[in-house]
Amino acid sequence: MTSHHSTQTMKPATAAKKLGVYLEATPAEFREGVVSRDELNALQSDPPEWLQELRRNGPHPRPVVASKLGVSISGLARGGVTEALTTEQIEALKQDAPEWLQKERATQAEVRKETARLKERDAERGRRADA
Repeated sequence: MTSHHSTQTMKPATAAKKLGVYLEATPAEFREGVVSRDELNALQSDPPEWLQELRRNGPHPRPVVASKLGVSISGLARGGVTEALTTEQIEALKQDAPEWLQKERATQAEVRKETARLKERDAERGRRADA
């Protein structure tokens, strides 16, 4: 019995998501083809200039924008940010610090604090159960 090795491929949207870039800003040849697992690994380990530029200056997809601003994706939507933003636009938002951004950052900080509290509580329960 011989094993047949097929190349695993993914849609450009999936590859862009894994690379953390906004699909619409990628080169046409990337958007119009399919990406193999080997090609994705090569892009991650040795990014071409276009990928480095996108990661540096954007436009960035909403998950990256949210992370750079320290808010959730839902928080972006509540703040009216529904499109990809460039690094320059993100920095301008940080400088302006509109009320919605301050509120969403505070909310995100509370969520992180509560998550840490619950994790510690669960760890303590685990320690008691082991004793």
